[in-house]
Amino acid sequence: MTRKFTPTPHDAVFRQFLSEKETAKDFFDIWLPDEIKSLCDLNSLKVESSSFIDSEMKNYQSDILYSVSTAKGSGYIYVLIEAQSTPDKLIAWRLMRYSMSAMQKHLDAGHKELPLVFPILFYTCEQNPHPYSTNWLDCFSGRDIAEKIYTKPFKLVDVTTLEDDEIMKHKRMALLELVQKHIRRRDMTELLNEIVTLLSYNYYTDNQVITMFNYLIQEGNAKKPMEFITEIAKQPEKHEGALMTIAQQIEEIGIQKGIQIGEQNGMQKGEKQASMKIARQILESGMDRQSVMKSTGLNDTQMSNLFKD
Repeated sequence: MTRKFTPTPHDAVFRQFLSEKETAKDFFDIWLPDEIKSLCDLNSLKVESSSFIDSEMKNYQSDILYSVSTAKGSGYIYVLIEAQSTPDKLIAWRLMRYSMSAMQKHLDAGHKELPLVFPILFYTCEQNPHPYSTNWLDCFSGRDIAEKIYTKPFKLVDVTTLEDDEIMKHKRMALLELVQKHIRRRDMTELLNEIVTLLSYNYYTDNQVITMFNYLIQEGNAKKPMEFITEIAKQPEKHEGALMTIAQQIEEIGIQKGIQIGEQNGMQKGEKQASMKIARQILESGMDRQSVMKSTGLNDTQMSNLFKD
């Protein structure tokens, strides 16, 4: 059961005093570091509404959030004061979470850059001095690793900059990286040999292969996607069951004929009926609606009428 904190008389009197602008200005004049204070136009000081703080943490908060314009022009700095009358080992994380919530609300208001949020802990508990660190990185069991993660740029895997030869060495990630690198930019038939090579390794489950084929059909820009898929399905020895099932569906249901009918789009009566018959068969075989529309050339209304005849 989650423990809930309720406001205490200590917190109430704190909020009453610090909600007054002139009192808050004195507080900041005393306790803000000079480098932060020099950025602030304290005459613009404003108490923000409690809704500015994360709604999930309202029961935990005994804090006040102030916004202040910068002394050097446009921009905002927020100063968050948390009053604490009982020690909390994770207080630094609470302050960090409050700060990030304030940043998010600032963005939600239409601003395009993160504001500075400066948290201050106002401690008045009987136990003294304050027993816990106010560095949020100390809230982790592995401080050294946490510091490396959260004080340096986050890891970027930019697939668009990887060479194909390098991707081909990435074992079970290679097929996903290769296809997603090129699927918006190249005719996927140019990658047929690489895809066949990767499928020949014992890296992927049948479900992964089927999912990738569906992805290639739906999102790929191959000029003749079904011919491309059929050609791939004929070659690898691995995943024979899954690949042949897909190939047989393509051949037996007559996907190529469906494409031709869709592309010709002359839509004579006989051609239209054939196209709709093929579409019904494809749908019943389990292929998704968008892929059927793409393959047969039928529009949304025609697809909706397939099973009404």
